[in-house]
Amino acid sequence: MNVTTPVSAFIPADLPEPSFADLAHLPGMQPARIRMLRTINFLKDPLGKSQELLDDYGRVFRRQDFGGWGVSLIGPEANELVMFNKDKIFSSALGWNPVLENLFPHGLMLMDFEQHRVHRKTLSVAFKTEPMRHYLGQLKAGIARGIAGWPGAPTFKFYPTIKALTLDLAAASFLGVPWGPDAKKINKAFADMVAASVAIVRKPLPFTQMKRGVEGRRFMSDFFGREIPGRRGKDGDDIFTQICNATTEEGALLTDQEIIDHMNFLMMAAHDTTTSSISSMVHFLGTHPEWQDRIREEIDAVKAVTGGELTHETLPMMEITEMVFKESLRLIPPVPSMPRRAIKDFVFMNHHIPAGAHVGINPMMTHRLPDVWPDPERFDPMRFTAENSKGRHKYAWVPFGGGQHMCLGLHFAYMQVKAFFFALLAENRIELAPEYKGEFSMFPIPKPKDGLPIRIVKL
Repeated sequence: MNVTTPVSAFIPADLPEPSFADLAHLPGMQPARIRMLRTINFLKDPLGKSQELLDDYGRVFRRQDFGGWGVSLIGPEANELVMFNKDKIFSSALGWNPVLENLFPHGLMLMDFEQHRVHRKTLSVAFKTEPMRHYLGQLKAGIARGIAGWPGAPTFKFYPTIKALTLDLAAASFLGVPWGPDAKKINKAFADMVAASVAIVRKPLPFTQMKRGVEGRRFMSDFFGREIPGRRGKDGDDIFTQICNATTEEGALLTDQEIIDHMNFLMMAAHDTTTSSISSMVHFLGTHPEWQDRIREEIDAVKAVTGGELTHETLPMMEITEMVFKESLRLIPPVPSMPRRAIKDFVFMNHHIPAGAHVGINPMMTHRLPDVWPDPERFDPMRFTAENSKGRHKYAWVPFGGGQHMCLGLHFAYMQVKAFFFALLAENRIELAPEYKGEFSMFPIPKPKDGLPIRIVKL
């Protein structure tokens, strides 16, 4: 994709689209006869295919997919170069736009440099301490209602169930109201938008996934647009109302379209990535039930301090829960790969990479490098103790990104996960159904292939 209008003073108005010849000096793939078929085969097994590429070509290699030619950089040093972006070499907007521009345009992740800084600072008002205290109360009440019928119930598929619950929780924290009769349409809209992000057909032609994704975006834009006038100038503890009244450094309100774009993106991030993350953690707690017992002991310790409640002040006490969460996201990161685009030439590991190159970093593979994570396929939350983390590269674990584009809702995600497992495991245990296969589809956002059938057993 060539840029005709620069979105930042740092980005050239026109970037070349590197061809195979421009990247021929790099190790990597040869041109495919049918590029679409290569992409389809990759999407069938992203983890296995990525491992093959890493084994064959090393940590810098040329790749080809439905977007054309690009370069993959693997490892903590690559993550730091790209995410920290000290020399302003990489554009997040130009990396994500080919994937998301029809679905989540102008979200925070699709902004760069000064524009990103201004909007991030404006939105950060919704994630300060006092609003977070309010969100915790909303989360606890919603989780209690949502899981009330789980203990003792027959086997059910966890993934669609938690997906519905996280949508309800997002409604309370983000909008301050129940979803109401539009809930199923909203859930479908987000599912269609996320699925369209990796659709092979990139134009919204009739009967295509991209068409369904674009229609989902239109539905959500209309939904948020109708709500904005009633939020302007009003007090509210929910994220939507705060964003409707947030002001820039110059004192200006965000436009309606800016609010719609931010809400679409934030809701997707809060809903789909959290659904994936909690599902991954349930998977590992089911396969390693001893960690359920350790979390339960931690819950009892918190209750002894507070008289039974999880409070904002006692969230840091849930260290075991946090380590289990981190190890789950190491093995199944909610965003397995992160695209950027080089806006000027650079050199990495003695490889020259030209301006315009599509550059991808891969948390899914970095999180499995044996020189960084010994015995990388083994589930071991103790990797994240202070002692065991000492000396580990700062960018070795990056499920939430890093640098200026670190996930704005990082602390909200930790809070939601701790609140959920505090409520679920205090008096219950997770049992995986015998028919559960334990397989995840990794792209675009990981999810269990069979829905993750489980039982919740009362202790």
